[in-house]
Amino acid sequence: MISKWNYLPLTSDEQELEIELAKKFADSPAIAELLVQRGVSSVEEAKHFFAPSLSDLHDPFLMNDMDKAVNRLNKAMGSKEKILVYGDYDVDGTTAVALVYKYLRNYYSHIEYYIPTRDEEGYGISIKSIDMAVANGVKLIIVLDCGIKAIEEIQYAKDHGIDFIICDHHVPDDVLPNAYAILNPKLENSTYPYHHLSGCGVGFKFMQAFAMSNGLTNHNELYSLLDLAAVSIAADIVPMTGENRILAYHGLKRLNSNPNMGLRSIIKICNLTNREITISDVIFKIGPRINASGRMQSGMEAVDLLTSKDLSEIYTMAKNIDQYNKDRKELDKRITEEANQILESKSELKTNKSIVIYNKNWHKGIIGIVASRLTELYYKPAVVLTLSNGLATGSSRSVQGYDIYKAVDSCRDLLENFGGHTYAVGLSLKEENIPEFSRRFEEYVEKTIKPNQLTPQIDIDTYLKFEEITPEFLSCLKLFNPFGPGNQKPIFCTKNVLDYGTSKLVGKNSEHIKLELVDNNSGKVLNGIAFNMASYFDHIKSGKPFDICYTIEENKHPNNSNKYQLFVKEIRICSK
Repeated sequence: MISKWNYLPLTSDEQELEIELAKKFADSPAIAELLVQRGVSSVEEAKHFFAPSLSDLHDPFLMNDMDKAVNRLNKAMGSKEKILVYGDYDVDGTTAVALVYKYLRNYYSHIEYYIPTRDEEGYGISIKSIDMAVANGVKLIIVLDCGIKAIEEIQYAKDHGIDFIICDHHVPDDVLPNAYAILNPKLENSTYPYHHLSGCGVGFKFMQAFAMSNGLTNHNELYSLLDLAAVSIAADIVPMTGENRILAYHGLKRLNSNPNMGLRSIIKICNLTNREITISDVIFKIGPRINASGRMQSGMEAVDLLTSKDLSEIYTMAKNIDQYNKDRKELDKRITEEANQILESKSELKTNKSIVIYNKNWHKGIIGIVASRLTELYYKPAVVLTLSNGLATGSSRSVQGYDIYKAVDSCRDLLENFGGHTYAVGLSLKEENIPEFSRRFEEYVEKTIKPNQLTPQIDIDTYLKFEEITPEFLSCLKLFNPFGPGNQKPIFCTKNVLDYGTSKLVGKNSEHIKLELVDNNSGKVLNGIAFNMASYFDHIKSGKPFDICYTIEENKHPNNSNKYQLFVKEIRICSK
């Protein structure tokens, strides 16, 4: 599907700021423009942006109920109550549980952790887990990355003498659970300055407040766990802005210097040892392996891996989790193919603005990935459902700029449960309600989605001439890391480029193009790669000009002398 290329020029005021910033940073208007686009309004702010500091983190006690949460935790520890750390089975939940458990066990021994099973208990807090906690004498449960909608379950726990501290970041309903304390920066009356923390990030802020309240001045003890926070931020696709960017920046440093033993074992299995680990590596290699544990078996295994101190045990667990990921890939491929076959047989897909698809035999742990695949392929909001414990249970994913949470919320009277974010929602409903849900979901999407949201968009940050891509420019560009929503990897556009004469087809089926290009401003030759774009090869070799939009990537191949290359996202034939 051909994307629409968008470029939004700076305003006159922004252009003045760009000129000021360009004087300080490699005398580069392009670098200055990137900074302005990211809300940087002064040279001082640019320095903070390029060197995120842990001293710039907000006071955790600015978060609603933080004082109550810390006091209750201190009381539990002082009274030697049993504490249970509970979390969701995805990457954010398991890293959050590992972070909080690892930090508190330095000071307290009456503490355990628990991750619900996806198949038997499902998302969030289960009655089974509360019954288990009651039977084991637990008096306080710290729940991470879920719980904000568990009204009945938390009341059930309270009736049985258990207090809850909720550490969540999902969108709350109007009615909140009767928990002892609720830490969630998305509360309607939130007093916290930053609203986009991951679930693990909220857990980190809780531990930061706990440390402050108890005069624990060894910051390295807490900061050593930031590798877990970085993995959660990357894998949960939360905005890479504000505190998230600070936590991810320092967490990546930890991942690259001295990661916890569980993460180190995954890094080794991913063949990332002795290489600089990036956010992309976390998203595509480390995160999926941690997630595979909760998808295919039990999220408890992921926490076991991340908290274990036994090196031989750790590598055995890492190999198991790697196998789960391989199994997940095969299952994902098969179910996606089945989903595509169903959709291709439905004529209404061409006119519908959304996708709702159900198969009672699909694996519950894979449907979220399948929803993502369908959204990418058809560029429509997608809901994928399967049968689990007598209910149609599903995951939804959205396209850029469209709030799928509101679309699902519009059908809440048909649902048994739902929760999530703007771009991803989990839900469950009775099987007999699927047709009406499909109809009303489509009706809502059709009314609210904008035409441009149904077409892939490429947002171009700035236009570049090849002569501007200097070593100084590349050094400054590297400082924009870590990348993510709100600070995406810059996409550049260069117009009227030409084949230097040496571009060639590569790949097993000659489906890719290895490019060597020049533009019409200088004789500078730049290397690039265009995956699955062989259809443009004849035009490129004809010597006629074309436009490209691309990111600039470090070339990590050991046999390549070119340190950087253009990663071409799309090619456009120049109009006559």
